[in-house]
Amino acid sequence: MTVRILDTTLRDGEQTPGVSLSVEQKLMIAEALDKMGVDIIEAGTAIASEGEFRAIKAISEAGLNAEICSFGRIKFEDIDAAADAGADSIFMVAPSSDIHISSKFPGKTRSEIVEMSVKAIEYAKERGLIVEFGGEDASRADFEFLIKLYDSAVEARADRLTFTDTVGVFTPERAFETMQKLSERYSIPVAFHGHDDFGLATANTVFAVKGGADEIHVAVNGLGERAGNAALEEVVMALEFLYGVKTKINKQMIYPASQLIEKLSRVKVPPNKPIVGDNAFTHESGIHTSALLKNSQTYEPISPEIIGRKRLIVLGKHAGRASVEMIMKELGYKATPDQMKEILSRIKEVGDRGKRVTDADIRTIIETVLQIRKERKVELLDLSIVSGVNLMPTASIKLKINGKEVIEAGVGTGPVDAAINAIKKAIKDFADIELVGYHVDAITGGTDALVDVIVQLKKEDKVVTARGARTDIVMASIEAFIEGLNMLID
Repeated sequence: MTVRILDTTLRDGEQTPGVSLSVEQKLMIAEALDKMGVDIIEAGTAIASEGEFRAIKAISEAGLNAEICSFGRIKFEDIDAAADAGADSIFMVAPSSDIHISSKFPGKTRSEIVEMSVKAIEYAKERGLIVEFGGEDASRADFEFLIKLYDSAVEARADRLTFTDTVGVFTPERAFETMQKLSERYSIPVAFHGHDDFGLATANTVFAVKGGADEIHVAVNGLGERAGNAALEEVVMALEFLYGVKTKINKQMIYPASQLIEKLSRVKVPPNKPIVGDNAFTHESGIHTSALLKNSQTYEPISPEIIGRKRLIVLGKHAGRASVEMIMKELGYKATPDQMKEILSRIKEVGDRGKRVTDADIRTIIETVLQIRKERKVELLDLSIVSGVNLMPTASIKLKINGKEVIEAGVGTGPVDAAINAIKKAIKDFADIELVGYHVDAITGGTDALVDVIVQLKKEDKVVTARGARTDIVMASIEAFIEGLNMLID
């Protein structure tokens, strides 16, 4: 069995509070979704705005393999907008619960909603669109009326039907039973659209497939209104690896797509998020790591490479000897048993103080214990920053890089951004470094608080973490950045 995937990241996902994507960004995401093998891309709502219309048109004209879909109401203007934008299909919804009917179409009866739906479907077919028809808020609708609505849609030549759990109140048992009834009743494909208000979107979607759903609606990273939609990565991996249900998804493209969408949407993926969270394939515990290094299946249900990721071993107060030995081997260092014991003890000591142990911390500890003095590749010689009202923050910096003095200037949205941009310009001839993570904590209270800055820097496939701690957030940020650079620049 192969289930079809409709991805709604660009429609329902963009309805996540605070998310707004440009035409260019939506096209980038659509291309990533297409590369991942999504069957249908719901690219937005053509009637919503001029920008939405242009985005759907651009995506429709991009020559992608996926079917391009626009969301729409049972209104002719929505249908015209979708067709004029060049969409292949329209996901058209009609209110099916009494709550939605009375709120969205005051004074309209159930029969009138059915009549409006039929006319809209017939018009959409005249406009040459594939019609996927959904009963909005179906999980709270009278089931007999829902069947009447769907029956009428099928008679009007709708191509697919969708059951929508609009406010996430379904349970896996009901999802299974309902989709079983619908799939047995209708010969056209039946889809399920689930939300995560009670944390059941993934389970409900999986059970909908078990019940006979031919198609499922998902969003990358679980983006969507309120608590979000069913997450593509969770549903696809659960279906394929736990239930033996196939999809057309190229699983190695899941993580790259997740990272792109996290960056463009500016919605941070929680570290403990299944499949795509930072911690999903990260290990610290010495007991776990020791076993993992012998057989990865001991503490990983799937290999991270399957979804385009890599395993990460981090050190902290739970670290064990095997983890330290692996890190030292990567750095090219050897130690006596006593030195290893001291290195491990110092690493645990940092963790016991409630601090995150960064890569720079580990390297410093190892080199201190082994009495290795390495020359720093990058040193800060001078820094000046100008910032104020109606003044673009500007930073001038002097660095010594591999013995050569380099002076650069940069501007930014704030003093920290300006300083980091100046450093990036200064090092561009020595290495291509990307800042992939930046986190600040105030360690003490008050305006003179000690701040702890942790950065993640990337060079090619290598990612390192480094820390800076000062009362001045700019200097703490620069200290962390330069610590990271000294680990990456040859």
